[in-house]
Formats: sequence, structure tokens, C-alpha cells
Amino acid sequence: MTEIITFGNFKGGVGKTTNATQAAYELSKRGKKTLLLDLDPQANATNIMLKTKVNLTDEIFQFDSSLMSAIQSKDLTKALVNITENLDLIGSSADFSLFPRVMERQFPKYIDRVTYLNELLKPIAQKYDYVIIDVPPTISLITDAALYASDWCVIVMQTQQQALDGASAFIQYMQKEVIDTYHAPRLDLVGILPVLIQPGAPVDNLTLQNAVEEFGQANILPTSIHQMQRLKRYGVTGITNDSRYDKKVFEVYKQVVNNILSRIEANE
Repeated sequence: MTEIITFGNFKGGVGKTTNATQAAYELSKRGKKTLLLDLDPQANATNIMLKTKVNLTDEIFQFDSSLMSAIQSKDLTKALVNITENLDLIGSSADFSLFPRVMERQFPKYIDRVTYLNELLKPIAQKYDYVIIDVPPTISLITDAALYASDWCVIVMQTQQQALDGASAFIQYMQKEVIDTYHAPRLDLVGILPVLIQPGAPVDNLTLQNAVEEFGQANILPTSIHQMQRLKRYGVTGITNDSRYDKKVFEVYKQVVNNILSRIEANE
């Protein structure tokens, strides 16, 4: 059965895209058929994955169809790109910012706009073990549609107060709007993934402590992401696999993915 996981937070710049791409890449390395669905019009996950494809295959790819065009034609397969043997991408671009407007013209009722992406994704998702979704840090139809289509959500939280506030708001929104109001059929919280700006710093420790007090220790994933220059480099080069620094990143994300899968297994 396919597991669909959204990585979210209402605070921007907390590492949602980095962690979504790394989780998708790690799952694919395990032989799991994985789809990365980029729903952020900034398309940062798309750019990382396309650069990764060039690194692995020396093939420069041009989209046959944008995500927005594929949605309008009612066929998401038109936007599919293969990255590695077990990893596919449905990439975003700037025109996806038109999604709310297009849905508004197509559906008078907001709930029908929320559920439409789920209907388009269903036949594709069945071909994968995991679908990883990256979303923009906004309260919008894009986020609503992503969460409605998801089984699970991982909240990415940098250890700063604004990110903690964004995580809290995201969880409340998931429950009150997407689950209670839109009646999302499957959505549940996996946990909160701490991203430490400066491990051991007093403010970071205090923010993490406040997160434990607010959400409970059981909802904090045990593996924290520390600052790693290699992760920043992937934004420029795509994901590489040619040095000990890459291996260090991969070891961390093995643990992160283990944490996520253990939580999902325990809650099913």
C-alpha cells in the first residue's frame, strides 16, 4: 500500500525541501519505488532533483509538460520525470502559482478544489511505495490539497521560535481545517523533525525543550538534523555520492527515514 507523506511548516526556510528530497532519495536507495511531488511554485525540490539527474546520468532534461499543464489536461503522468531507477519526480514551476485560480474557475465549491488533486494522484500513487510531497509555507489551496491527499505529515522545525510557532500553527490547521472541516480520509502526524541551527546553543536547546513541552516527547522524532555544509551544496549541485561528506549526510537520513517508517508502522 502506498504511503503519501507531506513535509510541512508554515515558516519558510526551515528545511522542508531539503528533508523532503533527502527522504525521497534515501527511500529510493532502499529499492522503494518513490515519487517526489513538488507542489511549491518556487520549485526548489525540482531544481535539486534535476541537477541530481544530471550528476547520475549526464542527461539534461526538458519538461514535456509542467505540473499545471498536466493538471489542466487531467493527466499527471505528462509531468513525470525519472531521476533514478527507483525515484521519479513530478516537478513544479512558477505557473503552478495559478493552481488556486484555475481550480476556482473549475469548481464553485472549495471542497471540490481541495479534493481534485487527490483524484488525479490516486492512479499514479498506486505504482509507488512512497509519495513524498513538498509544499510551500503558506495557508493556501495548495497546502490544503496536499494534506488532503496525504496519509502522513512530517513537520520540519528549525530550532528557532518562529519555526516552533509555524509548526504549532501547521498542526492546528491540519486538525481543524483539513481533518475536521474537509474530512481528510487518512491524514495523521508522523512527528516533528528538529533541524538544529547550532547544536548545543542555548537558544536551540530552549526551543527544542519548548517543543517537547508543547507537543510531547513522543511527537519529536529522535534524530535531529545538524548543520551540514554538504546539504547546502546539494542546492547548487544536486545530490552527489562521491565523497565521505555525502556518506555522512546519507547516514543521518538513514536514521531519519528509519524514524519515520517506525512511526508509520506503529500507527497503522
